[in-house]
Amino acid sequence: MTDVVDSDELLRRMRRARDRAMREERAWRARGEELRRTDPDAAREAAVRTTAYEVVLRVLDEVLTPGRHPDADGT
Repeated sequence: MTDVVDSDELLRRMRRARDRAMREERAWRARGEELRRTDPDAAREAAVRTTAYEVVLRVLDEVLTPGRHPDADGT
């Protein structure tokens, strides 16, 4: 990937990534809830994926809107 992009394009890409992470987090959360009763192992996997997308979403939120989360400093 050797394309040079300007800051506006970089922000657009990061916003798209945040939107995607938000959709994926919701989808995995819903899937985990559905699987909880029938397949505990798959529900645990969905919970791990949900957590991973939550972390990605939080990082992208902090980059795009610094200080939005009260615990952004790690406390």
